Amino acid sequence: MESRFNELCSKHFFDGLLFASVTDRDGVVVLKCKSDNAKEDLMEPILSTTFAVTNNQASKLGLGNNKSIISVYDLYQIIQFIDTPFIINIIADASSNTGLFINLGNNLLELTKPLVESMIEK
Repeated sequence: MESRFNELCSKHFFDGLLFASVTDRDGVVVLKCKSDNAKEDLMEPILSTTFAVTNNQASKLGLGNNKSIISVYDLYQIIQFIDTPFIINIIADASSNTGLFINLGNNLLELTKPLVESMIEK
């Protein structure tokens, strides 16, 4: 699974992908792939834990369960997907094609599906 994860992610480095990871709600990294252009401290564990809280609050809007959150900053965009018990984090250049990374996130959701199912069964 790790080699397929790296393969899916690394082909998007040219498109502006800097970092992708699968973490649990506490920020513990299960899988990760980082571009050589990414800063060392780009992905902090607090990002996943903050997302978990934000996702919980967004789901209270009465619109159903929240599946993803996209945040765009001056230099970066962060796209996060929830697939309980895991969070998929994608960090890319702010000027990159967001739709491309949403598609990558959906591919990563499919890739991690067996892992999610095995965790839910326990």
